[in-house]
Amino acid sequence: MLSKWLAPKWQRNFKLKTTLVFILLYGIATFFVVPFLAPLLGREKVIHTEGIRPTNYMTVVLNRNYVRPALNDVLQQMEKDLKNSGVDIRYLDANFPFINGFPLLPHLSHKDGKKIDLSLIYETKTGVLTDRQRSRSGYGHFEPPKTGEKDQIKYCLDNGYWQYDYPKYLTLGSINPELIFSERGTQKLIKTVLEQSQIGKLFVEPHLQDRLGLRHKRIRYHGCRAVRHDDHIHIQLK
Repeated sequence: MLSKWLAPKWQRNFKLKTTLVFILLYGIATFFVVPFLAPLLGREKVIHTEGIRPTNYMTVVLNRNYVRPALNDVLQQMEKDLKNSGVDIRYLDANFPFINGFPLLPHLSHKDGKKIDLSLIYETKTGVLTDRQRSRSGYGHFEPPKTGEKDQIKYCLDNGYWQYDYPKYLTLGSINPELIFSERGTQKLIKTVLEQSQIGKLFVEPHLQDRLGLRHKRIRYHGCRAVRHDDHIHIQLK
């Protein structure tokens, strides 16, 4: 609305003038207005450090990187606990900056500042841990069940939950085909999450939980109505 009102006041005429005005206004709001208003309503941007960064910076541009201060505290403590381990924290979607109860689509539960998704950990063929991913968005490149592992994905899809593997359409392109899923790196990341007393739940696909030998009461199954969690880890505050 504001861009449509302002665009005609710009004397120069050219194609996409209204679109350009919208982009300029959106950029000003994203980087100079929203970060100062969000804390008044109990949320703040994820704090970026050497060990904590977004997997894809579109998360920041689209204002999908807001959390409650307590979740920032957790991430910063995790960074300290992971120091010298070779494991860095790369986050995906968190929450919008305002309004409890307004979901961060396609997520249904990212609506209160308490949730954030973390990328899986990968390594090179020589075993060197890396913060690089297998998709541009960080979502949609799955680590599927191996022969003999529990196949919850097949169960959900066979029972009509068509959306379960929908993130395969959200990759924005596959990258780094040489990388291998790191069991030790992802296990270290998850164990570090579970050491944080403020974390109430962690979601990861059952076959990865079994493969990594993880047993903890705070590791929960998210249900067939959600989407599969073998391309990312979901954590949330109590």
